[in-house]
Amino acid sequence: MKLRIPAMRRGLLPAAIVTALSPAIAAAQEQASDATTLDRIEVTGSRIRQASIETAQPVLMIGREEIEKQGFTTVADILQNLTSAGSPAISRGDVLASGENVGGYYVDLRNLGASRTLILVNGKRLGANTTGLQDLGQIPSSAIERIDVLKDGASSIYGSDAIAGVVNIITRTRFDGAEANAYFGQYDDGGGDIQTFDFTVGSTSDRGGVSLSIDYGKEEPLWARDMWYARDGSRGPDFPGAGWSPVSQNGSFFDPVSEEWLTLTPGADPTDPDSYTPLTPDQYANSNEQMMARTGIERRSIYVAGEFDLTDDIRFVSDALYNSRTTTQQVAGYPYQSGSFETPLSGDSAFNPYPGTDLEFRRRLWERPRITENELKTYRVTAGLQGAFEIGERFWDWDVGGSWNRNEMLKNGRGDASLVAARAALGPSFINEDGVAQCGTVDDPIALGTNYGADECTPWNPLQPYGANGPNGLEDPNVQAFLFPEYHDTGLTESTIYTANLSGTLFTLPAGDLGVAVGYEHRKEEGRFVPDAFNQAALSTGLPATTTAGQYSLDEMYLELNVPLLSGVAGAEELSLSLATRYSDYDTFGDTLNNKFGLTWRPTGDLLVRGTWAEGFRAPSIDNLYGGVGGSFERYVDPCGNGPGNVAGNAACTAAGVSPDYVQLGQGLDPCDSFPCQTPYQFLTGSNPNLTPEMATSKTAGIVYSPQWVEGLDLSLDWYSVEIENLIAEDSVDDILTDCYVRGVESRCAGIERDPETGVITMLNFGLTNKGRLETEGYDLGVRYRLPETAYGNFAIDWQTTYVSKHELTADNNPDTVPAPSNSFAGYFRTRSNLTLDWQMGDFGASWTARYYSGMKESCVVTDSFDENYCDQPDYAAPDVPEGLPLRTVGSNVFHDAQVRWSAPWDATVSLGANNVTDHRGPLMFTSPNNQFAYYGGFDVGRFVYMKYQQRF
Repeated sequence: MKLRIPAMRRGLLPAAIVTALSPAIAAAQEQASDATTLDRIEVTGSRIRQASIETAQPVLMIGREEIEKQGFTTVADILQNLTSAGSPAISRGDVLASGENVGGYYVDLRNLGASRTLILVNGKRLGANTTGLQDLGQIPSSAIERIDVLKDGASSIYGSDAIAGVVNIITRTRFDGAEANAYFGQYDDGGGDIQTFDFTVGSTSDRGGVSLSIDYGKEEPLWARDMWYARDGSRGPDFPGAGWSPVSQNGSFFDPVSEEWLTLTPGADPTDPDSYTPLTPDQYANSNEQMMARTGIERRSIYVAGEFDLTDDIRFVSDALYNSRTTTQQVAGYPYQSGSFETPLSGDSAFNPYPGTDLEFRRRLWERPRITENELKTYRVTAGLQGAFEIGERFWDWDVGGSWNRNEMLKNGRGDASLVAARAALGPSFINEDGVAQCGTVDDPIALGTNYGADECTPWNPLQPYGANGPNGLEDPNVQAFLFPEYHDTGLTESTIYTANLSGTLFTLPAGDLGVAVGYEHRKEEGRFVPDAFNQAALSTGLPATTTAGQYSLDEMYLELNVPLLSGVAGAEELSLSLATRYSDYDTFGDTLNNKFGLTWRPTGDLLVRGTWAEGFRAPSIDNLYGGVGGSFERYVDPCGNGPGNVAGNAACTAAGVSPDYVQLGQGLDPCDSFPCQTPYQFLTGSNPNLTPEMATSKTAGIVYSPQWVEGLDLSLDWYSVEIENLIAEDSVDDILTDCYVRGVESRCAGIERDPETGVITMLNFGLTNKGRLETEGYDLGVRYRLPETAYGNFAIDWQTTYVSKHELTADNNPDTVPAPSNSFAGYFRTRSNLTLDWQMGDFGASWTARYYSGMKESCVVTDSFDENYCDQPDYAAPDVPEGLPLRTVGSNVFHDAQVRWSAPWDATVSLGANNVTDHRGPLMFTSPNNQFAYYGGFDVGRFVYMKYQQRF
């Protein structure tokens, strides 16, 4: 019994696909001729093993050769540069991001959210954390053979999460030999060094093979103080000093006599009231001086894959992965405000300039920046049996197996103050007979020391400015040891999956074989994330959080059919219909059934017409269901205040008791002069155990044209549409406020609490809920042309473009609510396009890539600190904002990458290249999209130069 794979006409395949798959196809054909029965091709998006890799679904394949021609070191970086990729879920510039997702690499297709793109490794799910995100950084790039990107919904084939698409990472299985790679890169302004080293060794035989890949990578952080867009403050170099915080590292207190905020004159006596002068803006804190602009990461991984033919009809396959990732974050010292924690400087403190009067103070904890080290260890093992058998003249393929994935997280942090220690350190104190400040009173002293749990105490003088080196200032190591304990968060997730699949041919129709695949899957997800006890009890300046812990399990069955309708007739070289259905039964919300239909029509040998209609879903994650409650200091624009697009004085604001003259208050309860403005109060967000799945409908239609009269040319055009209902969404503060006060959605006002005197928002809950609808629609255009060989070498062109015609969110389930368009707003590009030119001649080669991003718009900021000319669309209006919203627009951007390479005679390849070779700078974006700073988090931050060396043995 032999498996025979029909020959494929190469001219019908895009050049990059042929390049990527030729080794696999050739190996399969060779082994077929040598009597093996196990090498049918399984195309991403279908469980039916088949010879053709062109289906009704749009699949982009990125081969190893193409990967090596890029200057990126991780799978996520490669995928992030696809034109169909949306903004990064957590960019490296989101240095204030917290929780278990920080440090991971995630891909977000179609800007529908990273949790709506499913990640597979060799067709099997990659383990997720409690939030449902799958970290691509776990996969060592040295182990990758190719990457398949299915840009279509596929829940009927793969289950939950496959709404925007599927990324399937195919690893090397029969690698023979050894290979070592070294990569060094650096920004030409210095800093941000990246170095990676990997080694792969493998051996094959007639009956199987095994390969081992070892990777090490380290990326040094970038610092905001060195970056042109961040060094001058939160609004960039055009507005130096904008956004600086009145919570200064020099300390200040509210003078009960002058009713002003005063700060100590340098070198003066801090206990003398006459030593203080009013705090001025030039003494505010530029927190970016202490911030990382990009986090640092160090990774180590080991990947082993093997397969062995037990018989001519049964093969054992297995792989195992270990990955260790350490992410380091640093943000500025905490902006301590005594009023937020009811911890004034006691009137009985030895450092109080007004003895007998408790003082409200503000002091940024500059001497101890907040540093967090997040360690994640991943263990993954898969094993199974694959086989084939023949009934009559029909071949059947089967496989059974299981996979286990475990993530262990330890998060260590220091820099947030213990509130119980701070309360003691700011309480009564006196100067003892040794001339040293001591907590307590002369009659009732508290032992000096740094262990609060042992009833020890060290007084703190919060009015001592940074660098003054006075007694009991924050530079005192004893004060630091007392105030700043170490915090430890832990996390653990496990995913266990068992599968069984069968595919083959039911019978032969006049147009060909009717293919079928059926299967069963059992999956169990378990997870917990346990914040430090201080944060759970809200006893530190860190964000309050509670434990996430829970599990769920499910059983699924699917059926897929491939029905040939016509073949080899006029107007229909091929006409086939694909159908798939999947039944999923969860022990949390119940069951769901999802279907998919696809049509493939080849009117002529060089033209393919394709289309799909699919249902999809995303089940609530463990964090969605059992995540507890957390807190954050959000940045927002109060529509009832003085910010951009305000509606101060309208009926909704008046009903909330807000004066038409209200000025939004920010840190230190000071009036905001730039937006979005950070609240001085913690808002709460949390999970919801009653969530139900998101439900989606996706449609695609497209053509693939490979004209026989132009050899090497492949053209493709695909239309897509995705609509997601019943969204699992964490409300944003801005969305809630806009819905309540601008759009008049009364139900959205219920959780907003304001101070009746000042009008400032003191509490807002923005937890998870099923609400609203998300829709997107657009086109993907692909042009690939491998020119005929010339005397000057081989040339190839690859041009990929995505155009988004619609991307809009409906905030709630009210049918009268007008959708809010996000297309062309910061981070949501209407058009992305990549053009690559490649040249190869003998041992030398070069490539050049231009990455195009269309223009963006954002809510503009008009205050005393900003030039009103930045609002070039002051009268912008949209259906969702009938009263108008002033906007600022910026133009398109193009980043250029270049690489030259040489194949050395000792079987090595040397590559030199630069990403953003022209050192192009994107525009300042004052809304800080996907970033902590006034710059889009997905743009290059400077010219990055690198060298790669590959040695084959």
